[in-house]
Amino acid sequence: MLVIDGVSKRFDKHLAVDNLSVSIPKGQFVGVIGRSGAGKSTLLRMINRLADPSAGEIRWDGRVVSRLQGAALRDWHRRCAMIFQQFNLVGRLDVLTNVLMGRLAHTTSARAMLKMWKLEDRSIAMAALDQLDIAPLAPRRADHLSGGQQQRVAICRALVQEPEIILADEPVASLDPRNAKVVMDALQRINRHFGLTVLVNLHSLDLARGYCDRVLGMAAGRLVFDGAPAALTTDVTHELYGMEAHEVMDHAEMPNVAGAVVATA
Repeated sequence: MLVIDGVSKRFDKHLAVDNLSVSIPKGQFVGVIGRSGAGKSTLLRMINRLADPSAGEIRWDGRVVSRLQGAALRDWHRRCAMIFQQFNLVGRLDVLTNVLMGRLAHTTSARAMLKMWKLEDRSIAMAALDQLDIAPLAPRRADHLSGGQQQRVAICRALVQEPEIILADEPVASLDPRNAKVVMDALQRINRHFGLTVLVNLHSLDLARGYCDRVLGMAAGRLVFDGAPAALTTDVTHELYGMEAHEVMDHAEMPNVAGAVVATA
């Protein structure tokens, strides 16, 4: 179980995350929603330890990951995989090599530098590509792929780390609706097939309601909603998004406070 206990993050005078507490059982697919600047990315970066909390603790299976250092922290980075909005692939390298970068914690630096990957590593990488239906792309340069294909390669790279939890920070923000669906389908498949915990930052309520078991809503660094996607009311949406609420509600039927469905399109 992932436990976030009274976690805050301050950047100078700005409080990006404000005393947030939540527990997430293993195997859940959790969407984190809210407007830009709500603290969603900072939250995921603290869980992965790309940023350190200013206060509070983050625990995984009782282990305080917010205090890890050295080799223990490197091991956590392997177990807690991160997927970014901009893919972070090496464009001049082929797809297979980009995916193999996720095996760095399982091999020596010399082998990686010389591209002397073990057969086991190559087999794991090809199996991940096959799992996401992009195995034929293995020899192609990463910068020759579409945005949706690149994001699936990034997901494969995360998957071959053999993680226990996957964090995805706005993984579909730069994609068109068709490719966004392909990427979300891939994350959902991983969640269900491997039983991995998945936390994904999303701007679209349609995607949150269509894919997530549970939704966390953040506003001004605070957790203001925690529940099933079906419980996202128009009032909650306005609290989360303010003046932007109409933009995220345009294509969704939102229940009102009494539970009836209100068409907003």
